[in-house]
Amino acid sequence: MIVGVPREIKDGENRVGMTPAGALTLTRRGHRVLVETGAGLASGMADEHYAAAGAEVAPDADTVWAQADLVVKVKEPLPGEFPRMREGQTLFTYLHLASAREVTEALLASRVTAIGYETVQTDSGGLPLLVPMSEIAGKMSVQVGAHYLEAGNGGRGVLLGGVPGVPPAEVVVLGGGVVGVNAVKVAMGMGAHVTVLDINHDRLRHLDDLMQGRLTTVYSNPLTVERAVGYADLVIGAVLVTGARAPRLVTAAMVKEMRPGAVIVDVSVDQGGCVETIRPTSHSQPTYTVDGVIHYAVPNIPAAVPRTATHALTNATLPYVVQLAEMGPEHAARQNREIARGINVAQGMVVHPAVAQAFGLPLARWP
Repeated sequence: MIVGVPREIKDGENRVGMTPAGALTLTRRGHRVLVETGAGLASGMADEHYAAAGAEVAPDADTVWAQADLVVKVKEPLPGEFPRMREGQTLFTYLHLASAREVTEALLASRVTAIGYETVQTDSGGLPLLVPMSEIAGKMSVQVGAHYLEAGNGGRGVLLGGVPGVPPAEVVVLGGGVVGVNAVKVAMGMGAHVTVLDINHDRLRHLDDLMQGRLTTVYSNPLTVERAVGYADLVIGAVLVTGARAPRLVTAAMVKEMRPGAVIVDVSVDQGGCVETIRPTSHSQPTYTVDGVIHYAVPNIPAAVPRTATHALTNATLPYVVQLAEMGPEHAARQNREIARGINVAQGMVVHPAVAQAFGLPLARWP
């Protein structure tokens, strides 16, 4: 099979869908790997590294998309890439379609088979291709929040950990999943007072044990969210419903009552966000202010640390890439239910329930 790796074109996206090590694995199995020139530079991977691994360096994206049977990316295709997709092609990348009608419609029109990293799911409900980026995003969300809390960046001028005689900042984490746990670890490590809200009692109990009672755990409902957001210096949105749009937990009225100079970092923005006033931003223009509250809503936070993020992501994706290259998407889906669960659209049909529900589209079975 011909496996293509185009350069990412999303604002600030410095990751790449495959490392030279991944290319070597595929070429040794007899597959061709086409990598667009410069695709890995921001992650510290030069064209010559790919060439030494047996990959072919393509001069442009058109060449990669035109020849590849399987396109391996990091982020969803953008409008400039829509015309390059074609029937019979397989796309393997983050999609987050439940909050992206335009991308969904383009994938359906092109009749590609599109598999979302974020919806590849194990029998136990785990999300193995989302976890590594969620870990990074959770940790970075606190770093970002601490940065924007500084007065020079428009924030309240609060040090996350405080100092003797001066209390620490109040950090509120909405969601106790992978993003939330990593945000909690970093925030507590920096000395903040941290409150986490979730609707899963077992998850709250686990976090309380993990943090040895030093973490404040609260069952999430509209009243407790309103109270916590009201006293927070930093709010981390870490809510996830697999494949679906994130629920809106923080209303515009709640934001209006927050402290001036407080910061919201909504990691769930790639699934539509859990804050009513949130809209996607970019690494070049990461923030905006509503009612005196700084909003940070970059959908691809891990792209800021591409050397770490690319290796973490591709370590997880490569076994699936190999299986797709060896078998093709239909046979791979029949052999591996994790891949089958990850398929969002195929041959002009919506095959993931959450995507169909998000847009009121008919749900098909494939394969």
